[in-house]
Amino acid sequence: MAVLVQDGAEAFGLGAMCEVFAEPYHPEDDNPVFDFVVATPRPGRVEGSSGFDLHVDADLSAADDADLVIVTPKRDYLEPSPEVAAVVRAAHDRGALVLAHCTAVFVLGEAGLLDGRRCATHWRHAPALTARFPDALVDPDVLYVQDGTVVTGAGSAAGLDAALHLLRQVFGARHAAMAARRMVVPPHRDGGQAQFIARAVPACDTESLGGLLPWIAEHLADDLSVEALARVAHMSPRTFARRFRDETGETPHAWVTRQRVHAAEELLERTDLGVEQVAHMVGFGNAAALRHHFTRVRGLAPLEYRRRFGAA
Repeated sequence: MAVLVQDGAEAFGLGAMCEVFAEPYHPEDDNPVFDFVVATPRPGRVEGSSGFDLHVDADLSAADDADLVIVTPKRDYLEPSPEVAAVVRAAHDRGALVLAHCTAVFVLGEAGLLDGRRCATHWRHAPALTARFPDALVDPDVLYVQDGTVVTGAGSAAGLDAALHLLRQVFGARHAAMAARRMVVPPHRDGGQAQFIARAVPACDTESLGGLLPWIAEHLADDLSVEALARVAHMSPRTFARRFRDETGETPHAWVTRQRVHAAEELLERTDLGVEQVAHMVGFGNAAALRHHFTRVRGLAPLEYRRRFGAA
């Protein structure tokens, strides 16, 4: 995989990609080790945006045969490099995955990859992206979006989320979870999750949902309707639903469904339980419901997921 940097390179964007993909070995697990290279239009000194510069040896030809081409943000994002845009376009045309972090999505727009395509960037820059590329389908609220072989993410930590999403998609939930554990970050935040929530902390400590969320994860097979959860939280259903959305950025149904799909992934990878058994254990009730939700979230049927990612 090739990571493309330009003058004005932002350190966190590059560092996030290095954290996920550039570890030379993993003594604590069997995660894959990647052929990872950082490249730039003119090798040598690359100006940074944070008071220090980079030295990059590889030129853009390093991306010619990369399976994944990553573009990291730079300070002057409204002036994307035509050379980098051409490399990204060529990578896309030959079927490679393309990942743009934060304002690097402007390079994809310059390459013509955003026309009619859903995409994301930091919410602060979404209006500028829409104005510059009016045919792009910009979603200003989500953490990341995958549309075909193109993945775009919001700012800062959402770059880690987008990279872990790709690791999860190609190698399965177990490897993504192990990578997240190594980095001490949450193993998975869904791309549709809000970039920010309505308030940073609950108005009253006694109404915090902090203790409820782990409880839900331990009781996925139970009735987790809004009414049932509201009783556990000692709130009315309406108050509970509103507070849950305010504090998590998701509806209770969406959050619970996602947790159940993640639990199903783990069981499909690590056990030989039948789909019907898995469905009951994670709270979907029957195999048909599991197949519906699993396929919608993961893009694969449960058995296909097991064939691809299940342990030998």
